[in-house]
Amino acid sequence: MSLNRNEQRVFDYLQLEAEERHYWQHKVQSFASTAADDFSAAARLETALWSYYIERAGVVPSFRAAASREGLQRTSMRNLAELILRLWGPIRPKHSKAESNENRWEEPFGAGDVSL
Repeated sequence: MSLNRNEQRVFDYLQLEAEERHYWQHKVQSFASTAADDFSAAARLETALWSYYIERAGVVPSFRAAASREGLQRTSMRNLAELILRLWGPIRPKHSKAESNENRWEEPFGAGDVSL
């Protein structure tokens, strides 16, 4: 998974700032536990991450410099949202082979009825 410049800036900042990282780890857990699925959790996180980027652009020198250089044009934070969900979200149980075989599609109607 590759991150765009803004996503990478946020991720690097969170890696360096333990208090901010802990805040976001709790936020990720909260979003994941209240969302219907990971897709909707990532969508909510993506919006929150962009708001966070805008807020940090006013106070953190590296964000401020990037904002003055690149502007604050809305940028997707979807890849970062999905990444931190995988890193900090709840551990999902893996499906067993028996479960995955039960959920497989059957052959199309009549596919097994071909006589030669």
